[in-house]
Amino acid sequence: MRVCVIGCGAIGSLYAAHLARVTEVWAFVRRDEQAAALNREGLRVSGTHDFTVKLKAETDPARMPEFDLGISATKANDTESSFAPVGFLFDRGAVISAQNGLGSEEVLAARTRGYIIRGTTFMSGTRHSDTHVQYELDTPTWLGPFEPTKTPFELVERAADLLVRGGLKAEALRDARPAQWSKLIFNAAVNGASALTELPHSREFAACENLCDLGHLVRDLMDEGKRVAAAAGVELHDDPWEMNKIGAETDHPPSMLYDIQHHLPTEVDFLSGAIAREAIRVGVPAPLHTAVWRLIKAKEASWRWGERERKKSAHHALKTYRTTG
Repeated sequence: MRVCVIGCGAIGSLYAAHLARVTEVWAFVRRDEQAAALNREGLRVSGTHDFTVKLKAETDPARMPEFDLGISATKANDTESSFAPVGFLFDRGAVISAQNGLGSEEVLAARTRGYIIRGTTFMSGTRHSDTHVQYELDTPTWLGPFEPTKTPFELVERAADLLVRGGLKAEALRDARPAQWSKLIFNAAVNGASALTELPHSREFAACENLCDLGHLVRDLMDEGKRVAAAAGVELHDDPWEMNKIGAETDHPPSMLYDIQHHLPTEVDFLSGAIAREAIRVGVPAPLHTAVWRLIKAKEASWRWGERERKKSAHHALKTYRTTG
């Protein structure tokens, strides 16, 4: 299979590097310098696995062939802008959404005539440079058909087998929604709490000894998410709280923490926002996730507000200087 990975951040780089060991892999990236570095140096994986591979990287879809399989590995809120230029290259293939939250599959399906595969992964890694990613958590990717595109299960099995042959863990599921919702609930609670506290995923997230401990809020967020999933008819694949207790030992910085620290748009619309919207659809309350969604959106707005104030202050200072100078 000829494979294209859309977005070579930490997770995209892990997919691209492992698959390049067993098949032809291209990476579609935004920056010319990243493409040049990947074409020149290849892609190195360290940590849990340790190897270097060669692949092809490109920023211009016109210079790329058609593909049998794509893996969309960008932030969920970048799905439209990153996939729209290359969607036609998968019209006779399939695309895996390996992104956080709910809603990316619909965005992909609107941009290609190919099949869409639900993907949920708990892999984690640290991207050290354009050509080096550290593999930290060696856990499975769960794959399943995206129902609206009538994706054949045999195609899902082929994709899972390819990941396994590349050295990753993967499992094909006839219904991937339980796995997707397990991670959604886990991610929404952990990323939301991390974004608001600026703590990495640490022991505080599982602490429930004292009334003020953060673990109470994290567990309440997860319990609320479970109630929404149950109302939507989804039986979870794994318990998000148990997943949280394991992750709380890692001190791993969630992706949304990086976004908050660098004043970048977050994925909250696809995490707590998705749970809040689904809660309205199924008719159950979700006040905690709704509050987290609104608070993080307001935090993003504060950066824009602060930038406007800085520009106003600079303009006022310049005007005063011209008047008095």
